Amino acid sequence: MKRFQEKYQKEVVPLLKKEWQLDNNAAVPKVEKVIVNMGIAQDYEDKTALLKAQESLQWITGQKPEICRAKKSIADFSLRQGAPIGLKVTLRREKMGDFLDKFFNIVLPQVKDFRGLSLDSFDGHGNYSIGLVENIVFPEVSYDKMDRARSLEITIVTNTSRDDWAKRLLELLGAPFEKKKKRKN
Repeated sequence: MKRFQEKYQKEVVPLLKKEWQLDNNAAVPKVEKVIVNMGIAQDYEDKTALLKAQESLQWITGQKPEICRAKKSIADFSLRQGAPIGLKVTLRREKMGDFLDKFFNIVLPQVKDFRGLSLDSFDGHGNYSIGLVENIVFPEVSYDKMDRARSLEITIVTNTSRDDWAKRLLELLGAPFEKKKKRKN
């Protein structure tokens, strides 16, 4: 059993069951999947840029990305229907756990001026989204092999509809949330 899953089973589940007075393990919220997106619309005509972006996202996630295509043409953006505009990877089970463990413990501490994850990024349904300006904060990405740094969006999907429960779950799994500032009256 991997480190992330072991931590969830042995530490998080018993603690949350006690904290929220839940009767069984199935009632404890869990992370269902992690979705990693990368926009590539500005490079949609450049095949080598698309391949480099795919390669970069594959290094980061350990899984081949799916190409997302434009559903309709938009003349103002010089975008044609069917043009590749993004890459997406959905991680589950072991790969998801490995990714979150690496993200919380290795990647986020490397981000310049990082003061913690924002508490405002919950969607009201127990899911959390994080935007990264550059993908080069991941140790797998070599700046020498890339054409340029790209931004990423990471969405952590939980099986609870309550943001406070999702926050507590992610906190116990290692998510470094920002500390609330105390107001002076």
